Amino acid sequence: MDLDSAERRSISSDSREQSSRKSSFKEGRLSTSSRLSRNSSKATSGRRRRLPGEVPQLERQVSSAARGLNGLRFLDRVMTGKEGDAWMAIDKRFQRFSTNGKLPREKFGICVGMGEGNEFSGELFDALARRKGIDTSEGITKEEVKEFWMELTKEDLHTRVQIFFDMCDKNGDGLLTEEDVKEVLIMSASANKLSTFKNHAGTYAALIMEQLDPDHYGYIEMWQLETLLKGTAKDTSNLSSDDAADLEKTMIPEQYRNPVRKYCTRIFESTLDNWKIVWILFLFWEINMALFLWKFHQYTFMPSYQVLGYCSCTAKAAGETLKFNMALILLPVCRRTLTALRETFIGRLLPVDENINFHKIIALAIAIGTLIHTVAHMACNFVRLSTTPNNQFTTVFGNLFPEQPSYLDLVLSIPGFTGIIMDIMMAICFLFATSSFRRNVVKLPEPFSNLAGFTSFWYTHHLLIVVYFLLIVHGWFLVLTRGWYNKTTWMYLVIPMLCYASERLITTDHTLRVDTIKAIIYTGNVLALYMTKPPGFKYKSGMYLFVHCPQISRFEWHPFTITSAPGDNYLSVHIRTLGDWTKALREEFAKACEPQMKNPVAGSLARMETNAKISIKEAQAIYPKIYIKGPYGAPAQHYREYSVLLLIGLGIGATPFISILNDLLHHLKQSKSGDINKNLDKRAYFYWVTREQGSFEWFKGVMDDIADHDHENIIEMHNYLTSVYEQGDVRSALVSMVQSLQHAKDGVDVVSQSRIKTHFARPNWRKVFHTLATTHEGAKIGVFYCGTRALTRPLSNLCKEFSLQNTTRFDFHKENF
Repeated sequence: MDLDSAERRSISSDSREQSSRKSSFKEGRLSTSSRLSRNSSKATSGRRRRLPGEVPQLERQVSSAARGLNGLRFLDRVMTGKEGDAWMAIDKRFQRFSTNGKLPREKFGICVGMGEGNEFSGELFDALARRKGIDTSEGITKEEVKEFWMELTKEDLHTRVQIFFDMCDKNGDGLLTEEDVKEVLIMSASANKLSTFKNHAGTYAALIMEQLDPDHYGYIEMWQLETLLKGTAKDTSNLSSDDAADLEKTMIPEQYRNPVRKYCTRIFESTLDNWKIVWILFLFWEINMALFLWKFHQYTFMPSYQVLGYCSCTAKAAGETLKFNMALILLPVCRRTLTALRETFIGRLLPVDENINFHKIIALAIAIGTLIHTVAHMACNFVRLSTTPNNQFTTVFGNLFPEQPSYLDLVLSIPGFTGIIMDIMMAICFLFATSSFRRNVVKLPEPFSNLAGFTSFWYTHHLLIVVYFLLIVHGWFLVLTRGWYNKTTWMYLVIPMLCYASERLITTDHTLRVDTIKAIIYTGNVLALYMTKPPGFKYKSGMYLFVHCPQISRFEWHPFTITSAPGDNYLSVHIRTLGDWTKALREEFAKACEPQMKNPVAGSLARMETNAKISIKEAQAIYPKIYIKGPYGAPAQHYREYSVLLLIGLGIGATPFISILNDLLHHLKQSKSGDINKNLDKRAYFYWVTREQGSFEWFKGVMDDIADHDHENIIEMHNYLTSVYEQGDVRSALVSMVQSLQHAKDGVDVVSQSRIKTHFARPNWRKVFHTLATTHEGAKIGVFYCGTRALTRPLSNLCKEFSLQNTTRFDFHKENF
C-alpha cells in the first residue's frame, strides 16, 4: 500500500495542485475526473494514488483482490435445495410487505433475504438507489426490487465490491473519509450484535485510516479498501481435494446398500460403540422381565387365583418389578460411590457417564409398573373381592378377612390408602422432573407461575423420602401375603437406602465451609466465585462440586464444574445465572460488588467485582456463607488418558475445559522452571463457541496466559462468536478488517479483548476433524464435549465416521446441561 519513492517525489513536487484538490474535497466539489475515480481500480503491479490532474481510466481494470472476495456477499447463505426459486420467495414477501404496489425502505432487507437489521439493509437500499438514480421517497416497485436483487446476486465480484464501496461513500465523491468508515463500522457492529465494538467504532475507524492513509490526506480510495478486503475475505466455499477424498471414502457401492444390510450394519456398529450401555440395558430389562414372569407364574398356583384370576398375577408381577426398580433407582445418584468406581476396573465395565440417563430409564420403568399395578388392583382385584359370592369368598379368603370388605373398605385399607398417596406423590415428582418443568420452559398461569423451575424440581424430588417410607408400610401390611419373610419389600430396599443415606447423612466430613476470596459478576450474567481450598481437598480437572448457600435456601445444593486447576491454592466455579436459585446467589454477591473501574479502559468489557483490598477474614462478614460438597467425577476427568485432546465447549460449557487448560499451563510452567524434567507430552485443541461477546471476559486471564507462556503451541485455542456473520459476509467485512489490523498492531483481539483471535460464525466441524486426523495420524484423540444436546449427535457421528475412515481413533465423551 505504501508509495514508492518516485511517486512520493512526484506528489511532493506538485503540492499546489494537491492543496487545491484537498480544498475542493473539503467543500464537497470535486472535478469530473475525481468523481470518476470510484470506477477505476489499479492493477496489482501499479497500486498507487492517482496523481492530481491525471485522467482516470473509464474502463475498470481486473482487480487482483477479486480472487480473495469470492465470499463477499450481501444475502444470507441458506441452502434449501430450491435456490432457483429464490425470486419466487422474494415475490411472495413483496406482496406481503408492500403498500400500494411499493416496498418501503425498512422492509427491503427482510424482503430480499438479508434477515433482520434495518440499519444495514437500509444503507444498502440507499446505495442501490443512488446507483440506479431511483427516487425512493415512496418506496420501490416490484420491478425495481428485482433489479436491486439481481445486482446483489451477480456473479461479477467487481460489482459487489463497487456496491459495498457505494454504501460507504454516501456523498458519491469517490473518496472515503474517516467519518464514512466510522458509520459503516457502526452498521456492521449493529448487524453483528457487538455493543462494545460499536462504542469504539471511532477508534477503529482511525486505525483503518492510519493504515490506509499514511500521508494523512484525510481520505482513502476504492482500490485501497479493496486491497485490505483481499486479506480478510477468503473463499472457503469450494471443496478441497482432501475433503473430496473424504467424501469418496464415505460412498459405498450400490449393490451393498440394500435397506436390510444398511440397517443391520448400523445396529452392529452402534452396539460396538455403545457396548457398555447395551449390556447394562439388556441386563436391566431382562431382570425386570424375569421378575415379572416369575411372580406372575407363582400367583397362578395361589388360592386367590380362583377368584381374582390373572388380575392378581398381573398386579403382583408388576409390584415385584416396582420393588426392584425402587431399590435400583437410588444407586445411579450415589455420586461418591460412582466417583470411586471410575478409577477401578468396574468403572471400565459400567457406563458411569450415563448415570443420570439410566436413572431416568429406571424412573420410566417405575411409572409403567405403577400404572399396571394400580390399574390391576383398583379396576379388577378390588372389584372382584367386593362382588364375589360370599360363600366363595369365605372358602378362599376366610382366614384372611373377618368379613367380606366393600370396595371403599379396600381403598381405605392401609395398603390401598398408602398406594394412592404414593401414586399422587410420584406423579408430582415425575411431572416436575420433566425437562419442560425443570428448565422452566413451561409458562404456567398465575398464581402457579413460580411452580416450574429447578427449585420446584429439587423440593418435589424429596417427596420420594416419604414415598419410600410409605412403600415399606404398604409392603408390610399386604393382605394376601403372610409371614415377615414373605414380605420382601424391605429386603429389596434396605441396602440401596443405606448406601444412599450414608452419602447424604453419614459422610458429614464432606460438607465443608469455605471462605470467599473474591466474586466477579461478568457481562452475560455469570458469577465467578473464588474460594479458599479446604485442607486435603483433592480433585482432578473436569470434576464438579455442590454449592450450598443457607441465606438463599437451607436445603438446596447445586452442582457446578470446578474451573481452577488441581495445582491452584484456591477453588473457583463459574455460575451462569439461569434459574431462580442462581439468580438469588448472584443478587446476594452483587450487594458486595462494585464496578471494576470508575473510568473503564477503551475496549474493556463491563464487570463488577468484590473489594480485593480487604482481608479474607473481614470479607466473610460481607459475603454470603458458602458450603461445598465434593468433588465428584465427570467425563472430562479422563483427559489424562489421551496425548491429544479436542475440547469443545458451548457457552458456559467451557468450564470443565478451563480447569484442564489451567492444569496443562501449570505443568508447562513447571517444566520450564525445572521443577519437572519431563516435557509435557500433550496437545490440546480447545474450541469455545459462544453467542455473546461478553462471554470472553469470563476466562480472559486464561487466554492471556496461554498466549504468554505456550510458545510451543501445546494448547491451540479457537474462540468462535456466533452472533457475528461468517467471514466473507459484507456485514462483517469491516469488523474482520479492524480485527486483523488491531491484532497486528498490538496483539489484542477487538472482540475478546484478549490475545487469542476470535473467529466468526460456527466452526466447520468436519474440517476440524479432518485436520486432526491428518495431523495426528494413528493417534488416539480424546474428544470431550460440554454443552447443549443439539451438538452431541453430530459430534458423535463425526467421531465414528473419521475413526472408521482413518487410522486415527476419536473417543467421544459428552456432558450435557
